Amino acid sequence: MHDITDRRRRRFAEAARDERPDLALLCLLIAAEADPDADPDAGESAIDEAQIELDRLAGLLPAQVRGAGPVRWATALEDLLGTRLGFRGSPSDYRRLESSLLDQVLLRRRGLPIMLSVVWTEVARRAGAPVYGVALPGHFVVGFGDPYGEHVLADPFDGGRLLSEEEAGLLVAGATGTPVAPSMFSPADPLEIVLRVLNNIRAWAAARPERSDVQLWAVDLALLLPSHPARLRFERAELLVERGDFAGGAREMEDYARVIDAVEPSVAESVRHRARAARAMLN
Repeated sequence: MHDITDRRRRRFAEAARDERPDLALLCLLIAAEADPDADPDAGESAIDEAQIELDRLAGLLPAQVRGAGPVRWATALEDLLGTRLGFRGSPSDYRRLESSLLDQVLLRRRGLPIMLSVVWTEVARRAGAPVYGVALPGHFVVGFGDPYGEHVLADPFDGGRLLSEEEAGLLVAGATGTPVAPSMFSPADPLEIVLRVLNNIRAWAAARPERSDVQLWAVDLALLLPSHPARLRFERAELLVERGDFAGGAREMEDYARVIDAVEPSVAESVRHRARAARAMLN
C-alpha cells in the first residue's frame, strides 16, 4: 500500500513541476488519494476515463464556435455543460468531499465552484477556446477571451451564467463581505488552483475530526507543490500528534521551529513547547 501511495505522490510531484502543469491530471491525482485502497490499475483506468470524458465533452461543442468571440464561447459552454448536461452546484455540495474530486464531479455533474470551473476550463481548452480560471475570493469563476481586453466571465456553479465584472464583484461581496480588486480578475495559475482545491479539502476535513486522514493527505499533497505556505508543516505535525504519532509530530514541530526561528522567535519557542508536550505523551 505504501508503495502505491509513494508512486502516486511521486507522479503528483512530477506533474506539479512540469513546465506546463496539466491541471486535469493534478486534480485527478488528488481524487485518487481519496480512495487509498483502490487497485492501482483501476486508479490509472479512472484517470484515463476522466481524461477521455473531458475530450468527449469538448467534442460535443458545435464546430462553428471555433474562432468565435468570448461571448459565443461562454454561451456554447453554458448551453452544453450547464443546460444540456446539468453541470452546476448547490449549497449541499459544500458538505460533500466528492464535490472537490474531479472524477466524481464528472460523474455526478455537481461540485464546488472551483471544481466545476476546472471542468469548464478543461473542456473549453480542449476545444481551442481562449479560457482561464479566475480565483475570486470565496467563489471561483471562468473567463473567456483576453483577460486584459475583451472578455466575459461565466459562473459554472450557476450553470455557466454569464457575468460582468460588476456582477462578479457583487457575488463575492455577498459571499465574503469584501470588495474585489481589479487584480483579482487575472488568470489563475494552475498550481494556484490545485492548492486552492487542496485547501478546500483540508477545510472540509478539519470540520470533521474523524476525517483527519483526509486532512493529512491533503496537507501531504500541498507540501509537494513547488510553492506552499510554510505553516502547512506545522499543521502536518499537529495532525500526526492528533493521530497518535507523538514522536513524528514532535520531530516535525522542531523542524518547523528551526525554519521560523529567525523571523518569529517567540512563535518558534511556542512550537518547541508543543513539541516537548508531544514527546511527554510517549511516557
